[in-house]
Amino acid sequence: MKSVTIYGVVVLVFMMSAYALERRGRRYVLAFALGCALASSYGFLSGAWPFGAVEAVWCVVALRRYQVTRN
Repeated sequence: MKSVTIYGVVVLVFMMSAYALERRGRRYVLAFALGCALASSYGFLSGAWPFGAVEAVWCVVALRRYQVTRN
């Protein structure tokens, strides 16, 4: 298995785990934003630029949600 593929699997598991835990607090929203940024980098590294672009947008959305969310 290529190292980029392993990176992608780890990043996507992290991102989806953070998404599943978002209701537990702001830090999980921030973790989801980080996961989206990492998933975006995976998309660009793997040559799937549409995936990279969409994940970059989700990162911005999650960061905005982090700013407006209160504990």
